[in-house]
Amino acid sequence: MSRSILSIWVTLLALSEVNLHSGQLPNIVVILADDMGFGEVQHLNPKRGKIKTPHLDKLAREGLVFTDGHSGSSVCTPTRYGLMTGRYAWRTRLQKGVLTGGESLIAQNRLTIAKMLRLKGYHTAAIGKWHLGMLYDGVKNSGKVPVGAKISHGPLERGGFDQFYGFHHARQMNLWIENDKVTKNLKPDEMLPMLTAQAIKYVQSRKGNEQPFFLYVPWNSPHSPVVPTKEWQGKSKLNAHADFVMQTDDSFGQVIQALKDTGHFENTLVICTADNGTSGPTSKMSDLIKKGHYPSANLRGSKADIWDGGHRVPFIASWPKVIESGRKTDALVCLTDLMATAADLTGHKLPKNSAEDSLSFANILRGEGKPVRENVIHHSIEGQFAIREGRWKLICCPGSGGWGKPGTKTALKQATQKKLPFIQLYDMEQDVGEKKNLAVKSSEKATVLRALLDQQIALGRSTPGPKQKNDAKIVVDKWKK
Repeated sequence: MSRSILSIWVTLLALSEVNLHSGQLPNIVVILADDMGFGEVQHLNPKRGKIKTPHLDKLAREGLVFTDGHSGSSVCTPTRYGLMTGRYAWRTRLQKGVLTGGESLIAQNRLTIAKMLRLKGYHTAAIGKWHLGMLYDGVKNSGKVPVGAKISHGPLERGGFDQFYGFHHARQMNLWIENDKVTKNLKPDEMLPMLTAQAIKYVQSRKGNEQPFFLYVPWNSPHSPVVPTKEWQGKSKLNAHADFVMQTDDSFGQVIQALKDTGHFENTLVICTADNGTSGPTSKMSDLIKKGHYPSANLRGSKADIWDGGHRVPFIASWPKVIESGRKTDALVCLTDLMATAADLTGHKLPKNSAEDSLSFANILRGEGKPVRENVIHHSIEGQFAIREGRWKLICCPGSGGWGKPGTKTALKQATQKKLPFIQLYDMEQDVGEKKNLAVKSSEKATVLRALLDQQIALGRSTPGPKQKNDAKIVVDKWKK
């Protein structure tokens, strides 16, 4: 089916849904910071956070804070795949690291949250960083890309969005893309203001329109290059990264204000979150800690790591029409859950071969019932696995599995020398900082969790439903020869 025919078909379905649901369905806005750890939002880290984030703080005070919210991975691309599809990215060909170009990680026939919401009558837009694969004029291009180059495998074709404005990934942040074409070159410090202005423009364009909308805004910040504009330089009195966090917070606030100004705020579910923890190297985390700011709060690790500092992220929800002000929950949630939640809120029945790792937290938003998610699988930049169920977390490798110390090679050497266990087990209720490894003492619990991990890998899903096929062979014990 050609894209033009597909678009006509989707549009006709959308129009019929609008007639059925106009004025009833919530708008959905997901704003995703890039490399912003749990402790970067002062409201979430009042004792060990030194960066002022007034806009996110206000949203947290007036909305719902998830204290145990996680990204799908501790690094960019796989988290974005999970958010878009409701499926863990390690089930795809991407077993570690990130994409820098090439064919999309999202298969042509894969249902995405944008495709699903279009079927429910939503207008959809993505404004920001894509980072899920992209071709320029039909080929992978890691070098210079000219203005006018045509985009394929991008947010329109594979994501299912009606509109896209933004860029692919940090190394190509000079390229501004509109829908399916590169339209101009930018300086790195121009990107965040451009994205912010475009997101506001989109919200303003929906004023007076009864058709519900889905807006996905993945910022470029505070990811490297760390480029706060002149207005924000030095404002934190900490370092450039902290300045960039403050500017990012301001951009969150501007989009929220636009929703208020256009009358959308009351019936809009807003999710403000991040794709993974703070990058230790680019944030100069050691310097920040010396100055009293802990980007991971009281969590161990940071971006790339399998420890919670790598993937436990700010997760704030606002929906004044439904969510009571000032709520907090310790319900376990993952960014993969956004798809099932959106389906739940809009009355869409997900096909059996979609959203395999997505569980709805709509009842938590409403303040009804118990959390649905009982466990979650974590994944690090080096492809290491962990599984969490209740208070217990099993890590299937020694060390950080990422950039933290000890790194994988050092930790493996230490484990071989019997200085470290090959696995880690933590009681997250008693030891959220993951300091006391109970793998030897509680080996039976470790065995139970490992069996659960193996089962969810083999089934091709972690949700109820028929067995599905993973796209690649999954290897958990990478340290075994």
